[in-house]
Amino acid sequence: MGAAKILATAGEGAELVRRCRAGDGAAWEEIVSTYSRRIYNLAYRFTSRPDAAEDLTQEVFIRVYRSLDQYDPRQGDLQNWLMRLSRNLIIDDYRRRQRTPHDTHADDLEDHTYHLRSAGGSVQSEMERRELGEQVQAGIDKLSPDLRTCVILRDIEELSYQEIVDLLQIPEGTVKSRINRGRIELSKILRRMRVVAMSNV
Repeated sequence: MGAAKILATAGEGAELVRRCRAGDGAAWEEIVSTYSRRIYNLAYRFTSRPDAAEDLTQEVFIRVYRSLDQYDPRQGDLQNWLMRLSRNLIIDDYRRRQRTPHDTHADDLEDHTYHLRSAGGSVQSEMERRELGEQVQAGIDKLSPDLRTCVILRDIEELSYQEIVDLLQIPEGTVKSRINRGRIELSKILRRMRVVAMSNV
């Protein structure tokens, strides 16, 4: 996580929240700079559009700021609380858009400031990594909304089954079934797209 180590303990997170609520802009900037990339990347997985992901990231941070008084360090560290809130908001937005679908054309993610670049590596390997990432995202986009949500939460966000159950409010058996079906379907899609390297998914 790198910068997230700053907020490693509940005590440090609680102190940052206290400073934010007291009007300390530097404390809020620290929270935003630590988590903006991760939240943006998650938003992009669900929207497939840099502009929509950026708007959603900003909306998430506005909601987080308004909810700071609800943070209780006794129930976990700031990172867990913030990412749980972010996932809820992003998934709610995704479900809303499924009811009123619109163009999901994926623009060039490389142009966006939130995009995580790989450290080091040659230009060739970076281009290959980026191309693979775009192909995998295109494959994820083809999954049904239910399968897509579970695959992203399990295989990209690396949540436990129980965390997904709590987040989506569906039985564990349903979660496992959707993850399994989603992985099988994604594998078929990527094979049809001739994407053989699945190790970076």
